[in-house]
Amino acid sequence: MSWRSKERLSRPYWSMRRGLFKSMGYSDYDLDRPLIGIANSWNTVVSGHYNLKQVAQSVCRGIDQAGGTPVEFGVIGGCDGLADGGKSARYMLPSRSLIADSVEMMVEAHHLDGVVLLGSCDKIVPGMLMAAARLDLPSILIVGGPSQGGCRFDGRASDNTSLNEALPMLEAGTIDDETFLELEDNSMPGCGSCSMLGTANSMCCIAEAMGMSLPGSAVIPATHARRFQAAQATGRQIVSMVQKGLTARQIITPKSIENAIRVMAAIGGSTNVALHIPAIAYEACVDMDLDLFDSLSMATPWIARMNPSGPADVSDFHDAGGVPAVMKEILPLLQDDALTVNGKTIAENVATARSTNSEIIRTLEDPWEFQGGLAVLRGNLAPEGSIAKPSAIDPLHRTFTGRAQCFDSEIDATRAIGQGEIKPGTVVVVRYEGPRGGPGMPEMYLAMKFLYGQGLALRTALITDGRFSGSNNGCFVGHISPEAALGGPIALVRDKDTITIDIPNGNLILHVSEKELQARREKWQPPEPRPEIQGYLNVYGRLAGSASKGAIITHRGESLND
Repeated sequence: MSWRSKERLSRPYWSMRRGLFKSMGYSDYDLDRPLIGIANSWNTVVSGHYNLKQVAQSVCRGIDQAGGTPVEFGVIGGCDGLADGGKSARYMLPSRSLIADSVEMMVEAHHLDGVVLLGSCDKIVPGMLMAAARLDLPSILIVGGPSQGGCRFDGRASDNTSLNEALPMLEAGTIDDETFLELEDNSMPGCGSCSMLGTANSMCCIAEAMGMSLPGSAVIPATHARRFQAAQATGRQIVSMVQKGLTARQIITPKSIENAIRVMAAIGGSTNVALHIPAIAYEACVDMDLDLFDSLSMATPWIARMNPSGPADVSDFHDAGGVPAVMKEILPLLQDDALTVNGKTIAENVATARSTNSEIIRTLEDPWEFQGGLAVLRGNLAPEGSIAKPSAIDPLHRTFTGRAQCFDSEIDATRAIGQGEIKPGTVVVVRYEGPRGGPGMPEMYLAMKFLYGQGLALRTALITDGRFSGSNNGCFVGHISPEAALGGPIALVRDKDTITIDIPNGNLILHVSEKELQARREKWQPPEPRPEIQGYLNVYGRLAGSASKGAIITHRGESLND
């Protein structure tokens, strides 16, 4: 058997390389086995990644057991929760590209034979999957797992985002300081990705649905022993993949992309997956667009409900059967012969899976709703599409008509909401926050949380060319394309214009005549670049493509803004 590092470490020509490894304590025994990279985004900044040092130790043990040699390197990993609000929020989506690039650089520069990807949170997991697809080497993802739910608040177990819902309540006097402090101390009783079905846990579920993680591993809680057992099994499996020549693009295929979209619709995942799945598909050279996302989502019943769409958290979802139980239930809708990292098909992996809690995971015949938890909206306000999450929107609020109140930045919108300037019946329009206009496409997370805390979630709506947190609820539409900075129709909206959001029929309509829009278009001028934007944000703002195509930086010579 041969592997690619073998030739690069052969004597005598490459003895220099062997000497460099031996300087760190590697032996001839180590260097005569496959070199398996461990791309570890562990740090002590981000709760979701706090346990990845221990997870990596278990992965190393598994690699060693199976006859490989682990070589570990670090990868950046940021937290949307810590970054949200202001300039810092603009860095999160661009970090996805840096993560993909850095994994590629380390694996290719050092001629590694395979790679285990360790991540948990919003942009880290998709960035790592993008790298795997680009490299097309044996690759497998193991995540750190969700945290447990916290103290009771607002009728359910709290999570970290509960604090932003509670802040307007504290300011209004509907809760006291003691209650708020208790929430701060106990909303996250331990490390892990946030306990609701936000972008982090949605992407971990996507990795498993796509076949890039071992079955049943996506939502094992961060502190459970099984988390480390799954990591050890992952280490053994990557060596098997190298031995068999099983690479990422044999797994990330049109079939597995379809399965990922179906599972997201079935569990009501984060709107951000509409950015990340196309980006992963691009790296795997798989053609897809929002039409596929729309058609599959609308044809997939929503069967699993958890926070922010229901009272259960993600650890409860794990106890109910997790991703395998969902995939078993919707198996008639899936590409069941899609290959996975363990060399088996989806159908083989979920053969014995079952749901143990019908209050969380229902059946195809008795779903929470017969259409999926995500929706694509189009219309004269979003010709290239926009994304909504009906599973997080009250059914009576999925059609909303109101008067526009426009803001040219997330900061201005959040300040106005916090100061009580938004009245019932308003459609808050936040623009110039797309991939290029932001730049970096920040989340409108705080704005939505403040509306919720002020009791306006069911009486207002918010639309944006930016994006949302997977924890948001209310009436919201994001990813509006083309974005304002490229002259999209959202740039032409004026205060008091009437806007209709019609999620059941997939429409986003600005009630202004085409003649009037054309007159506004002729007068429109792109805004001056924000003076505070420098460094990598400046680079990303010049190179990023449309949100409708994943907001990626292309590397095959094409433009995704055309």
